[in-house]
Amino acid sequence: MVDFDLDDVDVSNIETFDTDAFNKKVIEEFRANAGKVGGVMAGKNTLLMTTIGARSGQPRMNPAGYLPDGDRLIVMASNGGQDRHPSWYHNLKANPELTIELGADTFEAVATEITGPERDELYARAAAVEPALAAYETRTDRKIPVFQIVRKNK
Repeated sequence: MVDFDLDDVDVSNIETFDTDAFNKKVIEEFRANAGKVGGVMAGKNTLLMTTIGARSGQPRMNPAGYLPDGDRLIVMASNGGQDRHPSWYHNLKANPELTIELGADTFEAVATEITGPERDELYARAAAVEPALAAYETRTDRKIPVFQIVRKNK
């Protein structure tokens, strides 16, 4: 059991933030509440993605915010604006097949990185919904990657 409440989380200093503990709590709440999460994540579109570790070959689960876009889900590899990509970015580049938990639904999917003008348009749309994304772009010199996730066999 994670020993904090999502209502009490301070994410203002991403460099000292305990991401692993936070992710565990989000996953716990997500699964206990059919995809609903409280605290700083309350009301946000949240999914759980299970990727295969690029180096380990082991399953790795991470919560992520997403932008619904027709039959696809759009996720930003923002990593809170840090100068390095989140681990799941490397996992998806090595193996784009993943498992998604969305609400009470679980399905297999494929992720594809989106680049160019389409990436920019989707990032801007996501930042309009989640203003923190706009701030993340100012914290780093890297261009934050954007992925589309599409359900397999649809």
